[in-house]
Amino acid sequence: MYVQRRFPFKSVLKWTKREIIFFTIFVSLFTTLYELLDIKWLQVPLAPVALIGTAVAFMVGFQNNAAYDRIWEARKIWGGIVNASRTLIITVKDSFYLHRSDVTVDETEALKIITNRHIAWLTALRYAMRTKKEWETSYQNEEKSQFYYNVPERNTTLEEELEPYLSKEEFEYVMSKDNKPNALMSLQSKHLRQLKNEDKLWEFSLLNLQQLLQELTALQGKSERIKNFPYPKQYGSIGYHFVHIFMWLLPMAIVPAFAKMGMEMSVSHPFISDYFVWFNIPFTVIVIWVFNTMLRIGLAGENPFEGSPNDVPISNIARGITRDILQIIEEDPENIPEPFENKNFIQM
Repeated sequence: MYVQRRFPFKSVLKWTKREIIFFTIFVSLFTTLYELLDIKWLQVPLAPVALIGTAVAFMVGFQNNAAYDRIWEARKIWGGIVNASRTLIITVKDSFYLHRSDVTVDETEALKIITNRHIAWLTALRYAMRTKKEWETSYQNEEKSQFYYNVPERNTTLEEELEPYLSKEEFEYVMSKDNKPNALMSLQSKHLRQLKNEDKLWEFSLLNLQQLLQELTALQGKSERIKNFPYPKQYGSIGYHFVHIFMWLLPMAIVPAFAKMGMEMSVSHPFISDYFVWFNIPFTVIVIWVFNTMLRIGLAGENPFEGSPNDVPISNIARGITRDILQIIEEDPENIPEPFENKNFIQM
């Protein structure tokens, strides 16, 4: 996620520089064929192209709205995880009702185990959200992207991240499962039930905690739904093809229009009229670039967890939760991990 006040226009140009170069060469080549080689039959009426442009604008707008909805839904899901995580640890901390000197150590140890296990759940979930999917695109330039932004899940393995928070038995159990966040949630529920059986938790406290675990499991499922269900390609592909059809047709309508305008000013401005057709190049390139950039914005937001600069910053969200809940249980500040640093104004 970009954290600058606004996305600089210079960065937009840099992001689309290859397309700009291609569009300039393409339009210049077409203008050369029309004007210098006198291939005048390379033209179409402007009205049909304008209608196609209107249809393309609606299609790209729909795609961008749908992509933004996916990003915003993903952010709301992880916002729910933030709230439920804090509530879970606070509730566990305040649900031990014995508080006698002979069991205080046990309560503190149990609270720390539950907190560490929840941190492991957050870690496993964010790693699951960063796994590669064949329809995602950020991994195509993974080596190059590391110079511009930092994806924590690509720097360390899941095993390295989970091991400090779990016992050896729990670590081996979790790593043997396909759905590791689900396995950790199962261990959490089992532990809470055990504390209730040992009369360390109230019955109603257990019910409340189980509801929180159900909420977290539901939020995990919603996050997995976005990750595992891509934006329907029939919409994304049609928008892509429509933009390129419009791109190929637009010079056939614009170049003859500029040539006609040049002929009309041959008397009043004879020098300009001879070269006026070439002024279509920057104008046509700008129009094509605007449509293509709108298309790319939608494509960049289709997968909010893939590890691109446009992602929901789940790494920082998870690290923020980790810091919050460790402070809730009054962990030693030296043992609380620092927030992930932003790189080039990109928060992951």
